[in-house]
Amino acid sequence: MLQVNCPVYIIAMTAPTKLQKATSQPARGRKFDAVLEGARTVFMRDGFEGASVDDITREAGVSKATVYSYFPDKREMFTEVTRRECERMARSTLEEIDFSRPPREVMHRTAHNLTRFLLSDFSLQMFRICVAEAERFPDLGHAFYRNGPEMGRNRMTEYIKAAQARGELTESDPGMMAEQFAELCKTRLWTRAVFGVQTEFPDSEIDEVVAEAVETMMARYGA
Repeated sequence: MLQVNCPVYIIAMTAPTKLQKATSQPARGRKFDAVLEGARTVFMRDGFEGASVDDITREAGVSKATVYSYFPDKREMFTEVTRRECERMARSTLEEIDFSRPPREVMHRTAHNLTRFLLSDFSLQMFRICVAEAERFPDLGHAFYRNGPEMGRNRMTEYIKAAQARGELTESDPGMMAEQFAELCKTRLWTRAVFGVQTEFPDSEIDEVVAEAVETMMARYGA
């Protein structure tokens, strides 16, 4: 049984009086990982609004100046944690895509991994944060989309093109096919999860959604 209770990487902090301009990549240092781990612990415990930079510094065992030297802007920290977690997801999910294997097999494995990621606390909480902050900080949503959904879509699109070239899938817009596949993996489960209606999902329920997603794709696009 899958229980949606993995660590939540909610990134926010009390910013300095005058925020410095965010850079494209935060500076690296020996205490960099400690700061991120401290932030993860604090925000998992206290949530977005309740977390403070003082709590983060205590948890990380660093000074406030160290935290600000790495992340002078909370949006920069959000982007970095999002990038790291989505890259972890990509390694465990997307890199398992074997371009030489048939579509049904690849879609089944990918659908299982993708559905579980979509139901994780990280994915759900990031979605909620991005929606809540959409007007004030639209770049947060852009960062999560770029490092998450867009990356997954691009990887699946590459596989679909390869399968089409082998004649295993019909000729159609591979980008649209990848988008449809991702949406099918969210059927019934994701909406209930994101609104907190359901927090535990039996394997049998996930298996049913995965099977239906794969069958629908193959019925429409299988050669």
